[in-house]
Amino acid sequence: MELLYTALSGAKQTQTAMAIRANNLANVNTTGFRADLERTAAYQIEGYGFNTRYMSQSEQAGTNFASGRLQQTGRTLDVAIQGDGYLAVQAPSGQEAYTRAGNIMVDGAGQAFINGNPVLSDGGQLILPEYQQITIGKDGTVSVIPQGGGAQIEVGQITLVKPEDAAMTKGLDGLLYLKSGAQAPVSDEVELVSGFLESSNVNAVTELVSSMAVNRQFELQIKMMKTADTLAQSGNKLISGS
Repeated sequence: MELLYTALSGAKQTQTAMAIRANNLANVNTTGFRADLERTAAYQIEGYGFNTRYMSQSEQAGTNFASGRLQQTGRTLDVAIQGDGYLAVQAPSGQEAYTRAGNIMVDGAGQAFINGNPVLSDGGQLILPEYQQITIGKDGTVSVIPQGGGAQIEVGQITLVKPEDAAMTKGLDGLLYLKSGAQAPVSDEVELVSGFLESSNVNAVTELVSSMAVNRQFELQIKMMKTADTLAQSGNKLISGS
């Protein structure tokens, strides 16, 4: 039974690892995506006579915060962060969240969104008037030349933050949040570059090789469970004398 439950516990965690690797591969071309990392820990089974038995237990998935490559798009509303930092958006829950994706889209009312999440500026959503030309500065300042011409005017400043990676966690929606639930202070150290997007930081080759290794490990654990079953049947025969 010890062998069976140990193998079962390992197989369960391996399945989780396989799902995480598959999700990373599925997002290899997702702008600003941060790869997930599986994490497990060994824990001792409680109870008399079980002090030598340990099982594996899943912990909250980690996140790879390494930067992806910058890819030039030539589109003014595409922005990427040079170095550390994040753009602030409003999550569907209403909470402030952070992202490295910079593919800004504007609806008919001039409201700016990134992947459907409102882009934050000066405490509210960034809203653009009808414009003839738009410029986004390295500090996130958005300036436009109004429709029909005229002098360039500032219409807002994209909220940029620079929290420590260790203070952040990734939500199920793919956005990043402060573990404390608070809002990160605005930072003037974060620099944007317009006309670029940051690619996913997933290394497709590494993830594929890791997926193959995890799959082989899962097969080994299944074989261990079959072996445990065979040993149990043999033991039953010896006990019954058949």
